[in-house]
Amino acid sequence: MFDLLLIAGAWLVYGALHSWLASGHTKAWVARRWPRFVPAYRLAYNGLAILLLIPPLALTLSQPGEALWNWPVWVSWPAAVLAIAGFVWSLRWYNMGEFMGLRQWRRHDGREHEGFVISPLHRYVRHPWYSLGLLLLWTRDLNAAWLTTALAVTLYLAIGSRLEERKLVAQYGEAYREYMRRVPALLPWPGRHLSPDEAQALQQAAHRDG
Repeated sequence: MFDLLLIAGAWLVYGALHSWLASGHTKAWVARRWPRFVPAYRLAYNGLAILLLIPPLALTLSQPGEALWNWPVWVSWPAAVLAIAGFVWSLRWYNMGEFMGLRQWRRHDGREHEGFVISPLHRYVRHPWYSLGLLLLWTRDLNAAWLTTALAVTLYLAIGSRLEERKLVAQYGEAYREYMRRVPALLPWPGRHLSPDEAQALQQAAHRDG
């Protein structure tokens, strides 16, 4: 039991640090004290996010244990392929240089210019990468350690996505609020999606408001 609490605690610390570093208040605090570091902030943030994954993942992997649930191969493999393929396919709608922070660093400008883009996957869920990650996570064989990790990560993504959307509402106003009303956050739901025309109209409205 202690090992499972340690895993849950490690993910809790990771989530708290990740959200704190992503907050506007933290970025503003860094900008006031180390203005020259601002262009590299997004790049450092992403690198640190990857490094901070090592402790909770290592703790999870150190507890092999007996599987509590085994998915049949015809479920787990197609789910993994679908998640990875969906992630790769969706990259075409992201400016990866901007997302990773390379463009900000190269142009010595900490401002982010990604804009509000509703990709085909964004028409069905507001956070498709989170959804694909959850699909990959929950369709693997689950022992006690991996179940703890799945629950902790799911909780973090549910909370973290809401914190992230506060900034998006502040930036894009009523257009993003309408998007939140029309499209679910993480799980697709029948009848709650946007047509291509509706997505384009919301994008245009968001750019006017932003």
